Amino acid sequence: MVKKTYTFIMNTRNLKLLIVLIALVCQTQLFGQDSTGRSKALDLFNDSKDSASGNVDSLMNLTNQSKIINELAGSNPYRAKVDTNIINRLDYVSIQQMVKGNAAGIYVAEPNGEPGSEQYMFIHGLKGPMLSKKDLYAQQPVVFLNGVPLIQNSTMPLEIQSTDFNMVGPATNLLATLNPNDIESIEVLKDPATLAKLGPIAANGAIWVQTKSAKSGEKQISIDGHFGMTQSPKVTPVNAAYENAFRQPFYEKYATAADLINYPIYLKDSTDQEYYGTADWTDLYFKNKPFYAVNMSLSGGSERANFRFQVNNTRSVSGQDGAALDRYGLAFFINMSPLTWLTVSSMINANRLDRDRNRNIRDRLAEVRYTPDLSNPLPPSYHVYSQYIHEFDEAIDDNKVNSIQGYFSVGAKLSGFSFLSKISVDYNEALRDAFWPTELLSGNNFVSYYFGYNQRFMVSNTASYEIKLDDANKIDLEAGQSYQADINKYDYAFGYNTPNNFIKFRTTKINDAGDYVGIFDMQYFPFFGKLNQRLASFYGQVNYSYKDYLKLSGVLRRDGSSNVQQDQRWITSPIVNLSWDVLKSILHESKALSNFELRASYGTFGSLYNTDIYSKGPRYVTDASWPADPAIGSYVGIAASSRPYTSGWAGYGIGWQKSEKMNLGADLGFMENRIQVSVDLYNENNKNRLLPVPVPQELGYTAAYKSGMTVNNKGVDLSVRGQIFAAGNQDQFAWTTNFNLGLNKNKITALPDGLQSVVIGDQKLEVGQSADAFWVYKNQGIYTDIAQIPVSNQTGVRQSFNGLLLNAGDPNWADLNGDNDINENDKVLTGHYMPTVTGGFGNDFSYKGFNLSFQFYFALGQKLLNQQISNRLNFINTEGSRDLNTVKEITYWQKIFDANEYPMYNPWSNVVPYQVDQDLFLEDASFVKLRSLTIGYDLTSGKNERRKKAFRSAEVYLSATNLFTVSPFKHGDPELVDYQGYYRGYNQMLPKTYTIGLRMDL
Repeated sequence: MVKKTYTFIMNTRNLKLLIVLIALVCQTQLFGQDSTGRSKALDLFNDSKDSASGNVDSLMNLTNQSKIINELAGSNPYRAKVDTNIINRLDYVSIQQMVKGNAAGIYVAEPNGEPGSEQYMFIHGLKGPMLSKKDLYAQQPVVFLNGVPLIQNSTMPLEIQSTDFNMVGPATNLLATLNPNDIESIEVLKDPATLAKLGPIAANGAIWVQTKSAKSGEKQISIDGHFGMTQSPKVTPVNAAYENAFRQPFYEKYATAADLINYPIYLKDSTDQEYYGTADWTDLYFKNKPFYAVNMSLSGGSERANFRFQVNNTRSVSGQDGAALDRYGLAFFINMSPLTWLTVSSMINANRLDRDRNRNIRDRLAEVRYTPDLSNPLPPSYHVYSQYIHEFDEAIDDNKVNSIQGYFSVGAKLSGFSFLSKISVDYNEALRDAFWPTELLSGNNFVSYYFGYNQRFMVSNTASYEIKLDDANKIDLEAGQSYQADINKYDYAFGYNTPNNFIKFRTTKINDAGDYVGIFDMQYFPFFGKLNQRLASFYGQVNYSYKDYLKLSGVLRRDGSSNVQQDQRWITSPIVNLSWDVLKSILHESKALSNFELRASYGTFGSLYNTDIYSKGPRYVTDASWPADPAIGSYVGIAASSRPYTSGWAGYGIGWQKSEKMNLGADLGFMENRIQVSVDLYNENNKNRLLPVPVPQELGYTAAYKSGMTVNNKGVDLSVRGQIFAAGNQDQFAWTTNFNLGLNKNKITALPDGLQSVVIGDQKLEVGQSADAFWVYKNQGIYTDIAQIPVSNQTGVRQSFNGLLLNAGDPNWADLNGDNDINENDKVLTGHYMPTVTGGFGNDFSYKGFNLSFQFYFALGQKLLNQQISNRLNFINTEGSRDLNTVKEITYWQKIFDANEYPMYNPWSNVVPYQVDQDLFLEDASFVKLRSLTIGYDLTSGKNERRKKAFRSAEVYLSATNLFTVSPFKHGDPELVDYQGYYRGYNQMLPKTYTIGLRMDL
């Protein structure tokens, strides 16, 4: 008999979570209701007089923290808010999709239609250049869920990857864990006034999400469900005959005998039906797929204690390559008032995401870390592609995310004194198991395992006191403290050569020396990472108001971060705000205006680092690697440590990054606020940004991290909401319209060490230029004859490219400095990949229970570099290449462009005439898109009294998304670009969806 021993490890993380859960359970037991609905707590703390006068609904503004973002903001309730009426009948699954085009000042990048894939948000432009995906993550705004700041994935795994197509692990969008049908309101916070109390975690802006919460009254049941289908996109599939016809003109004009001999094998034999037969791979890749969502909630309780319980299940699909996302969730809220002056509130929100990822060759090889023979791509044949898909029956690709958020808060209010104490927890864990059989990897197999978690524990306390000097003057004093502890951790291992495809080995063993060893002679490589960050904050605030129309506020913050070096760990941040109600103070009465308020705010904020590598100065790293594979942690099999030669030198004197924000705004209302307009002018300086500046090669380092870069953002935000026709009842015609626009322009105003320009990889940063500018050669056509090529007057030598003499068939690139040699000195900064103008507009019509609404989204002024067409034309250099950016997926077999629109260069030329960094491939990516169209009918309208008694509300609706796009870019969807502005053609299209749904309140 084998005796089993079970051990429970109680670490700090588990203990904190346990404390919060125990507190929530105790709260439920202590403050539950008896059979009469009366709170048990009243027997302990209240007499009959107190119990009769308490009202939890009136006190809940203490514990839901909505006052944090409203006190310093203007009085206009529509400013920076997302209209949830636009989104609550659509099949969106992430916060990014919900705010996209629905609020001014925020740009959302949705570069992939694959459900659950990562999406990105930028509030008021770029804070710095996007040199790597780490910079992308560092510029994301923070999302608050009922006052709980949500933690996101760490960028640590990127340090062991040679590519950043996807982060190792499930690579799932954590903001897809929030259930859209449970959201009450979404607000985009941008100006210093509304960010003042949120501190450094909101230096990039914030998204404030409030869910539907508990409320008193009769028990209410809400049911919301929808079912829909994705529509297969229209593409033009091609076979090898098309590819052969495309290449033949190049071979006839430029090819030598040796080039003809090396013609690709898969194109040589025109009798090969796998390549030259019917191109019907699309019948397997694209499918009309069903999706659905079901949501149910129950709420009720007395004025002194109430609750809300909600469950949901959603399945989202793209209709491409079998990609899908399943979400399972539940939420529980309890509010109570054991004393008339005391309010207690709690929340638990838990979700599970299961993601079915794509079967892309590129994404798989990026994790496998070696490239097999890619000479022959997948044929465009239904028969062969079905066999390829069948091989995945032996594969494993499980991607799961578990997420839970919770808080416990206590608020008190007595004679002008208010106090709020809150404990918040956000925890998510990600798991991935992957196994690729030998048939998919040229005779080898691959296995990997990933477990990671992100945890945020936060304690905050706020106290305020109101002093009323006289009838006209009032002062509010407030002080607050918060402590935030973040932990990011991951364990990752991959290996090769399991005994066979039936042993999908996912663990290993430890020998007596404590070392990891392989089993079955398996090659095994483990990696571990952990990051701790602490943030301590204190603030004081003084609010002065005069007759409710003049308000002056000042906040002074003191924040300390463990990720900043010790001698500069603390930062002081002042924020001031002035708001003036012009209508009340001067105009008093106006036939034209119903609201006229002016706002001005200024503040500085510390900006957090998303890593701790700068906090200790010079360091050693445990790798002995090279850029092609940063995961090698040994030298000739011996573990080694060294200076960070490949990742870059970080010295002393690295302090806080800062964001200096200034905002001027006006809120206007016309015709009794039936038309509401908000306009904001902003100027933002992102100072002391850290930059990896190249250093002399003899030092051995790729770069040295230096502070001193400043990026400025200027812009205008405009929001308009109008009620063109107001309806007194459901039988009358009503029409509302909305419009929002954000105008942004960024510029580098300073670089470290007083530099005027610096070249980092394929990007050039220059003072006075945009941080997202493309650095390209100017293409002026083609040299059809060698006599057309310029010759130097001094040397008599014809023009060259990086020392290589140009010949007939080569590009005519502009020689801007006149030295007769085309090189980096002749490249120009032009265009930018962030849009200059973003926004949306739409209308909502209703009449006799019917309603019709639609919403457009636009992004204007941005460009993209078309890497996909560059690869197609550069077929000589990309054929059989080991570069993962040139892998031919099954989607390669479709018509995407007309070759006659491009010059016919000599593809065998040593100057690589079709390289992507030239304005030949720089294209306008502006677009306007019809994102949504919805038609609904209110089942309780009309004279059907029986139906009205059965339902508090009931609606059936039809909706559609992504119906069409208008854009000068004709080679695909201009949204599907990566974070550096490259269109590579690997991402899935944003699907067209059609949905029928029903919403009922019983």
